[in-house]
Amino acid sequence: MYAPDDPTRYQEVLVSPMYLAGSNGTGEAGFAPVAHWPHQYLDEGPCQLLVTSPDQRIRIGWFGDDFELWKISAAEDAFSAPRWTATFNHVTPAEMVAGLTAALVQDYDEAIASDTPGRFLTGPTVPWRDTVRPLTDAGWNLDGAAELGTVEIIAPDDQAGILVDRRGYGSDRTTAELWAGPPGWGTRAEATFTARTPSHLIAATAAVMAKSTPVVRERHQVDRRMQHLVTMTPVASATPIAEAQVSRAPTPLDVRRTAVTQAVHRAARAPRTAADLRVMAAQSRSTGAAQKWTGHPAPATAARLPANSPTPRRGR
Repeated sequence: MYAPDDPTRYQEVLVSPMYLAGSNGTGEAGFAPVAHWPHQYLDEGPCQLLVTSPDQRIRIGWFGDDFELWKISAAEDAFSAPRWTATFNHVTPAEMVAGLTAALVQDYDEAIASDTPGRFLTGPTVPWRDTVRPLTDAGWNLDGAAELGTVEIIAPDDQAGILVDRRGYGSDRTTAELWAGPPGWGTRAEATFTARTPSHLIAATAAVMAKSTPVVRERHQVDRRMQHLVTMTPVASATPIAEAQVSRAPTPLDVRRTAVTQAVHRAARAPRTAADLRVMAAQSRSTGAAQKWTGHPAPATAARLPANSPTPRRGR
């Protein structure tokens, strides 16, 4: 952990590969493609922010205090059960989520223009190669040791992959999982898709993983256990840190984010007591206040619970 007075704590760095960068504490990147869709900020219940398509067939939920931070689904109409569901855990970079939300906006706009149900309801295509093509085109390799009935494509650094499960039946079973990082509460990013998820939507999410473009994080947002696996380059390496701090006074949003970060760290060091739950509630309220200052959704990051990480291994 960085000390609160460490001058490098809030230094902005470019992190690559993106899939190991973790969350930056907000969902802004994931919500950016749907900024023009209706937003509902919820005071009660686990879902803190719900964004829907204008006809409510597509739902994007942010669960800021949960392990599964994002839940995205599509249905035939506003009152039907989801046809498919995608979930992203609290370590997944929001930039990956944006790959899916951007594809959904494109599908929705095309459906409205052509007066058709929309590609987001078409279901998966055969063969499975359509799902993983962005990764294989980027040089990711087939894992010959995958279990029978599954296909796994692994990144060249062995630190990310996609597992396609072709076993079993049922619309709610997991059919694909994108993963990155070694197993552990704060280190493993996971995105899962149920069986009827259209292949092109999974591929759109995977395509973001395949990109080499780094993402911006504050240095403390990269888990200590991940720092030896990533490259971090200061965004403004030519500007002395002390000079940057003097020339830039903290904004109201900076103050709120600092308070939320410190509260989350305190909660993470102890079991979830009543006090911890109050911290999470304060975190949620700070989220709403931050949105008013920025004009964009800025959900708070999920509180990380201590966990004993299993021995690192590749894939699942």
